[in-house]
Amino acid sequence: MDKLAFGKCVPCEGGTPPIKGAQLEQYKKRLDSEAPGWELRDAKHLQKDFKFKDFQSALDFVNIVGTIAESEGHHPVINFGWGFAKILLWTHAINGLSENDFIMAAKIDHTK
Repeated sequence: MDKLAFGKCVPCEGGTPPIKGAQLEQYKKRLDSEAPGWELRDAKHLQKDFKFKDFQSALDFVNIVGTIAESEGHHPVINFGWGFAKILLWTHAINGLSENDFIMAAKIDHTK
């Protein structure tokens, strides 16, 4: 099975159903094995908190995540400050999770 981090985000259009049920559990299990620590929120979002030694380290991480997001065309919500960054992922077009969110989560985790 290919690693999520090596996947490529593809454009998602409204009308595509979000991942749910057993399929959601399978994706979460794959993510946990590759990039542990991501939390499933209300079956519609993935979230992870990252800790850093200072503001500059958090900012550097956020800039890397921004570069990945632009190259993948899939943009997370990022909240950061001194010593932390919080990443929230979901596919806005379907108001839920798609494979893109799991790919992005794995790619983000591999930057740290």
